[in-house]
Amino acid sequence: MMCRNATRAARTMLWMVGPRYFSATPAGGSAASGMKLVTGGGAGRAELRSLATFTRFPVFGTRNASTLAVNDAEEKDHQMKEERVEKTGSAGGSVGGSGQKGAVVSYWGVTPKKVTKGDGTEWRWSCFMPWETYKSDTTIDLKKHHVPTTFLDKMAYWTVKALRWPTDIFFQRRYGCRAMMLETVAAVPGMVGGMLLHLKSLRKFEHSGGWVKALLEEAENERMHLMTFMEVAKPRWYERALVIAVQGVFFNAYFLTYIVSPKLAHRIVGYLEEEAIHSYTEFLKELDKGNIDNLPAPAIAVDYWQLPPGSTLRDVVMVVRADEAHHRDVNHFASDIHYHGRELREAPAPVGYH
Repeated sequence: MMCRNATRAARTMLWMVGPRYFSATPAGGSAASGMKLVTGGGAGRAELRSLATFTRFPVFGTRNASTLAVNDAEEKDHQMKEERVEKTGSAGGSVGGSGQKGAVVSYWGVTPKKVTKGDGTEWRWSCFMPWETYKSDTTIDLKKHHVPTTFLDKMAYWTVKALRWPTDIFFQRRYGCRAMMLETVAAVPGMVGGMLLHLKSLRKFEHSGGWVKALLEEAENERMHLMTFMEVAKPRWYERALVIAVQGVFFNAYFLTYIVSPKLAHRIVGYLEEEAIHSYTEFLKELDKGNIDNLPAPAIAVDYWQLPPGSTLRDVVMVVRADEAHHRDVNHFASDIHYHGRELREAPAPVGYH
């Protein structure tokens, strides 16, 4: 009796699970294989029934049985909608006012606006806008120097001098590549300082006195210097590798320095900018001697600094040097605020100081 009951149980189990493990239907087969058209029983009415197809082996994370009833008309309609989206760039099916071939139109309404210059011509840049351009004050005093008196001042001064030595050896008089490398480093402090002040402002529920904006503005300005010199000097592969290494080391070193002593960090940047002024002055001397070709100014520089038509590389170096002098003043000023025992937010930031 027990043997007969066991046999019945085995048959029942095999009948229930057998199709799952021993079906010849391949997993992921076509939808048509799982459909059966049944007619009869009425006025020729067709009824679409979905059959269950079973995978031969159970797979973790997938269903062992699935219904595969597919409506061909709906599938074609879905494909046509996808093609319209690819052609137009939005689900709405229209390219809204871009006027550019291959322009990306957002379904969310974030469409690019047409920007023009003061003379009505179309603005060609997306990395900066016409209202962000300016005329650099090249009359700024380039000979200002903060004489190191305290221990931290001397530490900052000699740290910068030590960093200049390997740079002189590596680049020598290749001032185009030297300027490019310099800007990859000079654009880091403003971003780090602005980021840390931003977090501090959020953490303490207090304003920053405009210093977040001022430091991020400095970082963006230095990055624009790099974009300009990229048009003049093309970096070699090992120079790109050097930039990656230097940026990784300098970012982390400056980040830690700013957390420990903001006044030391800003003083270091002030001395770095003094060295930058010296480097660009040497660059100008080489241009005047004819050792470096005085090429036409890159178009991005003409628009960013509002340079007159016919400007040359020498004019670009002049305005970049003036920018570095302004950054020198801002960072020495920030360090002085800390030396007086005050926080940056207590003194208005020199936003827009060019």
